[in-house]
Amino acid sequence: MAKSKVCVLGAFVADLTCRTERMPKWGETILGIAFKLGPGGKGSNQAVAAARLNSDVRLITKLGRDAFGEMAKSFYRQQGMSLDSIYEDPEEGSGTATIVVDDQTRENAIVVVQGACRCLTVSEVEAARQEIVTSDIFLTQLELPIPPTIRGIEIAHEAGVPVILNPAPALPLPKEIFQKVDYLTPNESEALGLISEKSMSEFRDVERLADRLIALGVPNVVLTLGEKGAFVKGPSVCRCIPAFQCGDVVETTGAGDAFAGGFAVALAEKKSLEAATVYGCAVAGISVTRPGTAPSMPTREEVDLLVASRTSTSPPSQRLV
Repeated sequence: MAKSKVCVLGAFVADLTCRTERMPKWGETILGIAFKLGPGGKGSNQAVAAARLNSDVRLITKLGRDAFGEMAKSFYRQQGMSLDSIYEDPEEGSGTATIVVDDQTRENAIVVVQGACRCLTVSEVEAARQEIVTSDIFLTQLELPIPPTIRGIEIAHEAGVPVILNPAPALPLPKEIFQKVDYLTPNESEALGLISEKSMSEFRDVERLADRLIALGVPNVVLTLGEKGAFVKGPSVCRCIPAFQCGDVVETTGAGDAFAGGFAVALAEKKSLEAATVYGCAVAGISVTRPGTAPSMPTREEVDLLVASRTSTSPPSQRLV
């Protein structure tokens, strides 16, 4: 079978993670337990997830001409990803996320510097038009500046390429953009942000929340629900998809990106909305049993075996329509 082609427009940041016995106070210097450097950023993570699933992935992003940028390119080459639509900024450094994790409580504090990512332009997205219009699916988030993100969505929509928007972080968007999005994949907090609600108290269930999102003009909504799995609603499906339990949970940081990458690949391969949601849940279920974000993404063989095991045992999905 020919490889599906997934185009991802999104951010790269270098994750600089330090584990400590407790959070430092302002002005205080403490000793850390461990330090880890690795590739991160939602768009980058999602692209890597798709590449691990044997998809032909084209990532549109911007790096600095620095050690972190070289780390990113080296990692992408290892995944078999093309660098053709990855831009470099000669002045801005690569984006970074400095993460301090309390080893006792697992609470964290994060400082993100967008760096070169914030310099990606509309014209650079236009220059990558061929990568977008020849794709089977187009996936983007909201970590990059809004103008080039919107332009990427418009190019894909005009070419008839299905668009997935993972609205993270949840930011205000022109209402007409939602009508150019085929699949919206927020978590609960992002979904509430999109409809300007602060809590779930107004909603008796996630279906009502999904309905509010569909009312924006998006035909298909998948709400990711963490350890509960996902809720999917479209013209012919309304169902809760349970999460896959694959062992002890080690780290959940990259779970949402794992889902997005798996979901995109499944749709690119013409799987149904429900089957694509199951596939995304399987990718996420494996990823949380491993440390890291991009390095935790599973292989195609691992995911296919997991999905097959659920199919053979008839999963307890809850059909609502």
